[in-house]
Amino acid sequence: MNTVLTIIVVIQVISALTIIGLVLMQHGKGADMGAAFGSGASGSLFGATGSSNFLSKSTGVAAAIFFCATLALAFFGTSRSVSTGSVTDTMTSAPAAAVPATTVPATAPANAAAPATPAAPTAPATGAAAGQSGQIPK
Repeated sequence: MNTVLTIIVVIQVISALTIIGLVLMQHGKGADMGAAFGSGASGSLFGATGSSNFLSKSTGVAAAIFFCATLALAFFGTSRSVSTGSVTDTMTSAPAAAVPATTVPATAPANAAAPATPAAPTAPATGAAAGQSGQIPK
């Protein structure tokens, strides 16, 4: 699906550049000297605008390709599957890391009692006491 979107984007960019180039190469309505004085193509078979030439037909084809590529991007961009559950539903649960038991050093006096439960690790300090490690640089 990613490859299709990439190909459509490339087609759209190429057609947009083609439209820009073709429009810049075309003559405007007032490009002819006769058009400034009212003569010229006004009495022709196709009216005041004249017949369409190769550049104007090519511009129309490039515009149609650009329009189709835009519709295809809109269609493929909105057709993604939507998950109804939360992110935590899709996560696999990892086993909890075992906390190593604390041992009493061998040099402890015999009458000193060992703690009944191992001490929980302390959380790092927050705020000003934490230093610069927890702050976002400005």
